[in-house]
Amino acid sequence: MLASANPDKVAEMELLLESVVEVLPRPVGLPDVVEDGETLEANARLKAEAVCRATNCAAIADDTGLFVDALGGEPGVRSARYAGENAGYADNLMKLLADLDGVTPPVRSAHFRTVAMICYPDGNELVATGTVEGRIAETPSGIGGFGYDSVFIPDEGDGTTFAEMADDKHRFSHRGRALRALMSMLNTPPASETG
Repeated sequence: MLASANPDKVAEMELLLESVVEVLPRPVGLPDVVEDGETLEANARLKAEAVCRATNCAAIADDTGLFVDALGGEPGVRSARYAGENAGYADNLMKLLADLDGVTPPVRSAHFRTVAMICYPDGNELVATGTVEGRIAETPSGIGGFGYDSVFIPDEGDGTTFAEMADDKHRFSHRGRALRALMSMLNTPPASETG
């Protein structure tokens, strides 16, 4: 069961997971989960546990943060609420660019980190992390993706933003890495079974 209520994340997660595991959409009518954890892992756990309890089904959730070095790691765990509790993508992006005004390209380094988690009704969980290093562009570019994708240029790419890459983004994106690591755990027996 997908725990996310964000339609953009849901679409991305479905695309990344479709050939590995069958995922069901979050049931309509479940209340939003307050993401007040101090870490990405805590917020992923809040979402996965809430949906798992409500549905008695294994639930998968993630939480992602953009950590900008010149801003002391902000927006970090509050990336989705950087410009305020009810801020949208454009608000957060405008605040980020305003906060980096005057910061030159050589010191606009940043990284995205995603923590992905599956919580099971029996209390067990699996956790994986994915990270991608990059830098923040001075102006947005591209129409794909969501959130900060139009200003994040991954070091491993060809100099384009995530928003300019289409599905190629998933080869080295933070969410892609976290979900692939999580799915590989599903195919690995627990230590107690391997001797």
